[in-house]
Amino acid sequence: MRITNQMLTNNMMSNINKNKYNLNKYDEQYSTGKKIQRPSDDPIIAVRALKLRTNMVQLNQYIDKNIPDALAWMDVSESALKNVNQLLTDMNSYCVDGSNDDLTVEDRNSIIQNLLELRTQIYQEGNANYVGRHVFTGYKTDQSLTYSSADDLAREKYSVTEAFKGANLESVTKVIGSYSVPSDTTTITPGLYGDAPTTIEAYRLRLSYGSLGDKGEVSCNLSYKKADGTSVGFGPGFPASATNNYQILNSTDLVGGKSAYEVGDDEVRFLADTGEVIIGKNVYNEMRNATDISVTYDKLQFSEGELRPENFFDCSKYKVGDDGKIQKDGTGNRVIDVEYTKEDQKIEYEINFGQNIAVNVQARNAFSHDIGRDIEGLKALADDVTATEKKIAEVKKLREDGNNSDVTNEALDKLLEQMNTELVLKNSALQKGFSSAITSTQKQQEKLNIAIADLGSRYSRVELTENRLDKQKTDFTDLLSSNEDVDIAEAYINLSMSQLIYNASLSAASKAVSNTLLDFI
Repeated sequence: MRITNQMLTNNMMSNINKNKYNLNKYDEQYSTGKKIQRPSDDPIIAVRALKLRTNMVQLNQYIDKNIPDALAWMDVSESALKNVNQLLTDMNSYCVDGSNDDLTVEDRNSIIQNLLELRTQIYQEGNANYVGRHVFTGYKTDQSLTYSSADDLAREKYSVTEAFKGANLESVTKVIGSYSVPSDTTTITPGLYGDAPTTIEAYRLRLSYGSLGDKGEVSCNLSYKKADGTSVGFGPGFPASATNNYQILNSTDLVGGKSAYEVGDDEVRFLADTGEVIIGKNVYNEMRNATDISVTYDKLQFSEGELRPENFFDCSKYKVGDDGKIQKDGTGNRVIDVEYTKEDQKIEYEINFGQNIAVNVQARNAFSHDIGRDIEGLKALADDVTATEKKIAEVKKLREDGNNSDVTNEALDKLLEQMNTELVLKNSALQKGFSSAITSTQKQQEKLNIAIADLGSRYSRVELTENRLDKQKTDFTDLLSSNEDVDIAEAYINLSMSQLIYNASLSAASKAVSNTLLDFI
């Protein structure tokens, strides 16, 4: 085969370029520490690098941002719930002290005041927030759990629907037949005070709110299904009939000279000032085994520190004008501004590939209106005892008047006897109230402990996920390094060899092309 000079030159240039390419390749690897500089150098390495880098970005998002944010949110929630738990423990202790029969007036008032302060603080804990986001109000993170002084309370008017079970029906003891201090002692006789105060047992459903508003403006409706499936309703929202026997009153109203709690067997009374539904005996017997028990009622006045209803119940907010009155449409019906439906509002964080976890505790799973209502009830009972003690003190002062006739003194002695009976009955009711509050705080703690345990289990899951992701990040970092990074020692050897080969090819080329045919002519 004839080898021409052109062929020799071409082969020589090809080899030099190939060696020069290798020299450049290994020089770039040694200089950058990377196996490839562009995807075309090795598409397989390039594709694998893109996938690994994408995974690393996601891992960094989970480890550096999502998980710390989720843990911080749950830390704030857990801290608030543990504070509430301690407050409930303190409240339980005060209730135990309050059930003591030997309390002085000052002791009793001090206990009631402490309980009121604890109740306020419990609800304040529900306003806990994380970087400006309230943690117990579901999606409404810009809204506090309770009303504050910053709210325009005159415009907060709601229709609230509460669901009940037969177990929510309870019996309440009320003292009736009380006497007042006579303004004119000259006309009184012992016969006026012949009937001693006594107690009655009334059946009731206690609503989550008291002080509903003016009884003439408040609408209340009770409905349920009997065991045979028949629907029953009491209130203005149902057609007028002989069975729809209801009244909307205040607890201090007298009906035919009797207490509002002395209700007929087939009657229902809604008490606007105390937020109670008083139920007759026959209605109670039906409702014990009934289903779908609900009460829809108006709450037309709120005070600072009360829980917002939309976090607990299905409710509607009325549209209120600048005059503070509920607006009505052309047919006279009240206009609804916003409707709220009770639903799960889980705030979830993505903490791993395809793994989300709820970080929030919803208010209704940790907080309850029962605590506030129990304390309000205790305060009312304590106020009744205090008022009776004041009446007794006033009558004793009247008895000490030396100008009284024998008939007057006899009448005052009889009145004192009856008032002391009243005091014994009301003290007994107060002791029962404290005992009931002890049970209530214990139940609330059980509910709260379930919420804390649930939150703690989710917290542990996030921590376990964080530990696993930390390990994955290390593994991905190793994989990324082994995929992209060169072995520096190997790269140096390759660079040195390529330099030697390149120099050798240049030297060989210089010798091969230095002689031509002209050198031999």
